Amino acid sequence: MDVIEGDHQSSLKLLRNFDSLVFGSLFPHVNTRDERSDLLTSMYGYTTHSTTFSWELLMDQIKFYLYLERKGLVKVIRSREDLSAPVTKLLLSLEGADVLRDYTDIYILRELHVRNLGLTWNYDNKFASSCMSGKDYGLTSEGEELVKLANSLGIIVDLAHAGKRTVMDVASITRKPVIVSHGNVMKLKTHRRNLDDEEIEAVVRTKGVIGVTAIVSTLREPTLQGLVENLRYIGESYGWEYVSLGTDFLGIEKTPEGFDNVMKVNDLLKYVEGHEEEVLWKNAMRVIMANMV
Repeated sequence: MDVIEGDHQSSLKLLRNFDSLVFGSLFPHVNTRDERSDLLTSMYGYTTHSTTFSWELLMDQIKFYLYLERKGLVKVIRSREDLSAPVTKLLLSLEGADVLRDYTDIYILRELHVRNLGLTWNYDNKFASSCMSGKDYGLTSEGEELVKLANSLGIIVDLAHAGKRTVMDVASITRKPVIVSHGNVMKLKTHRRNLDDEEIEAVVRTKGVIGVTAIVSTLREPTLQGLVENLRYIGESYGWEYVSLGTDFLGIEKTPEGFDNVMKVNDLLKYVEGHEEEVLWKNAMRVIMANMV
């Protein structure tokens, strides 16, 4: 797909219609097919590959974002000042810490301007258990060091895909607000990727934010209204300062009916009247600023 000029879900061309700051996903995984991919496919409702991780692929993906910056199409966030750049702003976000050999590799990530770190993807790793875990063991001792170091280096800890014990463990030790960059509400739809009320409360206690996602299998109703339902549940139950958008566009195969690309955000905002700025940018920006050092 063409992430520069395309019309599929999201692209730099479409984002030019907004004053945009988006999380630029780093997904250094190579697709494979095995029993684990069969399990993931059954859980998501569409073909989902198993993967192996690659440091070389991570470097290639960062190089691509830096290429876009050299062309003047984006600004990679390195400092607070970059948050006001007059072009689309990219906050580099690593999805899953699997590629790290040990927690001190996060120093390298910081030098490469990675500002958001997802502890897990769909797998358990040496740092934490994922929401797909057969044994949710939470943070390991090395995972605790990773969270503490992320706090000190100004890297946001992202709990999307994390297991419940991981969410609770991180919330108990973090000194900075955390995020769930893309996740929905378990009370509305039972799905391993969704958060139960105890997990939502834990994120809220950190003054963090939950990005409601367009992954259709995590919605009670695979429509724009299903997405709105999750926004309103978190906003009305826990406070509108703790909910945002985390579409996962370009990372999903199927979109909710009535919400097929980023231009539909304007339609969604009609249903959160009075909270548009909080949902669209204020809440996420608050967490980004709180983590900046």
